[in-house]
Amino acid sequence: MAKLYFHYSTMNAGKSTALLQAAHNYRERGMVPYLLTAQFDNRAGDGRIASRIGIGEEADTFGEKDDLFARIADRQEKEPIACVFVDEAQFLTPAQVWQLARAVDDLHVPVMCFGLRVDFRGQLFPGSATLLALADEMREVRTICHCGKKATMVVRQDSEGRALLDGAQVQIGGNEAYVSLCRRHWREAVGDS
Repeated sequence: MAKLYFHYSTMNAGKSTALLQAAHNYRERGMVPYLLTAQFDNRAGDGRIASRIGIGEEADTFGEKDDLFARIADRQEKEPIACVFVDEAQFLTPAQVWQLARAVDDLHVPVMCFGLRVDFRGQLFPGSATLLALADEMREVRTICHCGKKATMVVRQDSEGRALLDGAQVQIGGNEAYVSLCRRHWREAVGDS
């Protein structure tokens, strides 16, 4: 039975690594995975999902106006899709999450979404909020704070390592801009004592 999955965490938890491993497992068994990633996140190159441990793979990209149900249906007409994998799922629009849910329900294809739950201000991304509402199964990909506790928050830093409190919700970056922290250390970093 097909389901909509949401694998969420903070930065540097291994979400992309887990996605790439799962897609490899499908291929190894002779099945076809369909990989999607956010169009504007091109840190690893256009249309590429990559992990900081050095593995990567080509993927189709989505923008905010794309109809993902139509894309999946078109792709499935060309070859049977065993599973759809979506990286950077926090950048999905709420409508696109509903389109993915429709693909699960009407096309009977499992959809595994991997992304951030909250932004650097501790606010849910719209795509993540909708995934939390609609997903059949949710799994937290765990990572740790520098203190050893589970990291559930992320702080955006300036070039001198100071926590930023304002700015656009979306700013593409990696270790140079973001640090995953437990709630207590996030509160300390943003001055919420």
